[in-house]
Amino acid sequence: MAEKVTLAEAKALGFNSTQGITKEGGMYKFAESLAPERGGFQSVGVAAPGQVQMTPYYGDVTGAYRLTQEQFGGAYKAGLGTKNSDELLRIMRQNEIDALVKTGLSVADATKQVERTGLYGTSGATGGGTGSAAVTAGTGTASAEAQSRAASAYNLLLSEFSRYGLEALVTPLRDLVKQGLEGPEFQIALRNTDAYQKRFAGNAERIKKGLVALSPAEYLALEDQYQNIMRNYGLPASYYTKDSIGTQAGFNKLIANDVSAVELEERVLTAQKRVINAPPQVKDALKQFYPDITDSDILAYTLDPEKGLADIKRKVTAAEIGGAAMGAGLATDVGRAEELARFGVTAEKAREAYQAAVPLIERGSQLAGFYDESPYTQRTAEEELFGLTYAPEATAKRKRLTALEQASFAGQSGMTGGALSRERAGSF
Repeated sequence: MAEKVTLAEAKALGFNSTQGITKEGGMYKFAESLAPERGGFQSVGVAAPGQVQMTPYYGDVTGAYRLTQEQFGGAYKAGLGTKNSDELLRIMRQNEIDALVKTGLSVADATKQVERTGLYGTSGATGGGTGSAAVTAGTGTASAEAQSRAASAYNLLLSEFSRYGLEALVTPLRDLVKQGLEGPEFQIALRNTDAYQKRFAGNAERIKKGLVALSPAEYLALEDQYQNIMRNYGLPASYYTKDSIGTQAGFNKLIANDVSAVELEERVLTAQKRVINAPPQVKDALKQFYPDITDSDILAYTLDPEKGLADIKRKVTAAEIGGAAMGAGLATDVGRAEELARFGVTAEKAREAYQAAVPLIERGSQLAGFYDESPYTQRTAEEELFGLTYAPEATAKRKRLTALEQASFAGQSGMTGGALSRERAGSF
């Protein structure tokens, strides 16, 4: 029976949507349109030492470190997408080394561990020694031809990172040219450096959360958008100032939690327009209702990506309602304010209604006491003015008190029965 594929699963497989991906019995199947050159997405793994196996399902293959769709596609376009390809074996070998390094092993120890398996052919380097002349760390100096290719790969990487002012991340890899590393190996070596991991720290957290890591270009572009938004809205420079290698702890946290530029702008607007620049009663209500939000860090609270935007907006709306009540000289608590927010009461509606509620509450309370009726309270006025569940009953109560008042004066004559009647009637 077919199972539903979630977006998180699709992203873990390297896709941005579930379109064309199905799952049966725990095995993923991929539409041919996703990889036409392969007749559908197939896994690539090691069937036997030095041999590559392609299978129709993702995961149904011997060997834990398969090629991704992107890696296979790159090799295929380069004319290397054939069975028993040395290049495919080399990439799979590097995938396994890279995975071991992430567990805490050094590159040298991870390489030795992989080579001991013999899974990828002679010395684990090229699946038989007839293809790429890549040399692992610590094994000596590569041939002049290999070094030339490595130098080209290094210069290409340096040029790319220099565009972003990050050449300092690449220059420590210069000595690896002697080892004849290929382009993909330079990129893996770069990703394993402390400087790179610190500069793009948000990616490690994204991976832990099941999100796809961003490329350096995507990462830097998103940081630029964050910075522009914060500058445009006049946030303190401490929120977007970067250190010597361009990192900003707040940006890393936003990226790790997959906060888009649009969401960031919503958060800034919520903090500035609806709280910081709002009537002071809104800020007072916010602090009263939610003591964990202090006066000094309202902005920091709303920008914290670990605080859900929907939850932040809920609290701000409740504070706006509470602030409107305070502004009219009335009081409310967090429970009632949140209840009104759930009914769709906005800040503007709350201000209008509470201003209208003041005379109603005052007069209604007087009449209810005079005619020995059940109390007419702020909550009664709120029900009618906000159109809540018990609005019909609240309206009926007000009209009954008005009718009692009118009837009380209707039988009187002269000054009392006329002018006073007209003065009193209709005021409630």
